[in-house]
Amino acid sequence: MARLLILNGPNLNLLGSREPAIYGGSSFEEFLSDLRSEFAGHSIEHVQTNIEGEMVDAIQKADGAVDAVVMNAGGYSHTSVALHDAVSAVRVPVIEVHISNLLSREAFRHESLTGAACVGTIMGLGLDGYRLAILHVLRRLS
Repeated sequence: MARLLILNGPNLNLLGSREPAIYGGSSFEEFLSDLRSEFAGHSIEHVQTNIEGEMVDAIQKADGAVDAVVMNAGGYSHTSVALHDAVSAVRVPVIEVHISNLLSREAFRHESLTGAACVGTIMGLGLDGYRLAILHVLRRLS
C-alpha cells in the first residue's frame, strides 16, 4: 500500500467555480473521491492551503511519512523560492501537476520555480494529471 499526499496550493479550493473554461466544472473534493475509489488499496491524503508557509510545512512533514507527494502549487509555482527549497530539501519524491497548460497561458506562468526541484511535471491534462501522477508513483514504487 502506497501512502500519497496531494498538496494543492492557492485558489485550488475554488475548482468547479473558478474559470471553468480553464479548470473544469468539478470540485476537487468530487474528483478526490473518485481517485480514492480508483486507488482504493492506497492511502491518499489531501491538503489544500492558500498559505505558502503551510505548503512548506506540509512538504517537510511528508518526508518519511508518505511515499510521494503530488503537488499543484498554483501561482506559487512561479514565485516561491521557499517551496523550491523545501522540495529540494526532502527525500520524498514530489511530482508537480498543473491542470492547465502553463505554456499556453500568460508569459509569467511559463517558468516554474517549484517544478525545477520536482522529479517531474504533468500539465495541461486537466484533473487527469493527478491520476497520471499517482500511476507514475505506483509504477516507480513497484
